[in-house]
Amino acid sequence: MTGPLSGRHVVLGISGSIAAYKAAEVASRLVQAEATVDVAMTRSATEFIAPLTFRALTGREPYTDIFRDGAEGEAHVELARRADLMVIAPASATTIARLAHGLAEDFVSLTALAVAAPVLVAPAMDSQMWAHAATQANVALLRQRGVQFLGPAEGRLASGRIGAGRLLEPEAIVALVRARLGREHGDLAGRTVVVTAGGTREAIDPVRYVSNRSSGKQGYALAEAARDRGADVILITTASLPPPGGVRVIAVESAAEMLEEVRHAVVAADVLVMAAAVADYRPADAATIKIKRADMGGSLTIPLVENPDISKEVTGNFVKVVFAAETNDLIDNAMRKIVAKGAQLIVANDVSATDAGFAVDDNRVSILDAEGGQDDLPLMSKYDVSARILDRVVSLLRR
Repeated sequence: MTGPLSGRHVVLGISGSIAAYKAAEVASRLVQAEATVDVAMTRSATEFIAPLTFRALTGREPYTDIFRDGAEGEAHVELARRADLMVIAPASATTIARLAHGLAEDFVSLTALAVAAPVLVAPAMDSQMWAHAATQANVALLRQRGVQFLGPAEGRLASGRIGAGRLLEPEAIVALVRARLGREHGDLAGRTVVVTAGGTREAIDPVRYVSNRSSGKQGYALAEAARDRGADVILITTASLPPPGGVRVIAVESAAEMLEEVRHAVVAADVLVMAAAVADYRPADAATIKIKRADMGGSLTIPLVENPDISKEVTGNFVKVVFAAETNDLIDNAMRKIVAKGAQLIVANDVSATDAGFAVDDNRVSILDAEGGQDDLPLMSKYDVSARILDRVVSLLRR
């Protein structure tokens, strides 16, 4: 399957910063995502990292000299015309100032002045420079013009200080590039998608809980795939996986907490995807202090009560997709659930399989609809499974 960056033309601008080495990974990740990447560098950027690095990573000659580069008559203009998006990472304080005031003194600012596509800027500088009134005024001016800023992050800086000014990690930058291109071109642009992920945890005492084997990977893949297609994504999760860039993440633990957050989130939602494995039961009374083995006399009985069925209880004017994790009679059990839960689609997967389902990166599922249709998917990555599910969701939304 082709990804959201396949066939897209991204201009990667690099300015002089010690963080320029991270731009190599940004370029590599963009190329791996099947984007065509042209690199534009300021002269000072070439002092930190050689243009040869980007020629090797992208297979294309970097643009570094406004007086010599390019066989095209106006190389920066042609580069800008081809661009679906320009991302400047890292962006120094000097480059941000040039962009704000329309100065075209190097290939990065020259191209940015000519580009009509979205421009994303990832700052990298010392915290004092970032906080300076001049820099903040330049940032505010660029934001008013529609430039999107990625970060900066807080952390250890090249000076040894701790503060704001650190370049976002390459994975986060590329995730936000994917999100922005999705909003520009995706078939879920303007839609809000709520996704749940992970296995809920029902407290026995302050240190123990009842849960299940769900890792949350399928839910996270769904959130990323929806983001890449332009949706505003709300991920309600119990999992401790790295948060996907460009996604609003709400952390919960129990079924009750998840139900409350889902009810709030779906008020303005177009789609609800219940990928979480919600515990059917919870301890009737969680202990407020740790239960001691010595106090139990060799045995422990925990009365359980039924949890709310979130996917059944939450209703509204949105497309509802639910999951059925089964170990036997997969299709029959799933079809009973789609009726009971009032869903348009149910995704059934056999979690007894060793190569799919819980805690692995691949899945093998069947997508069933309320009319009795069935689409059996072969083993594929959870991101590709998500793409196939969202294809069906888009079709339902278009109705």
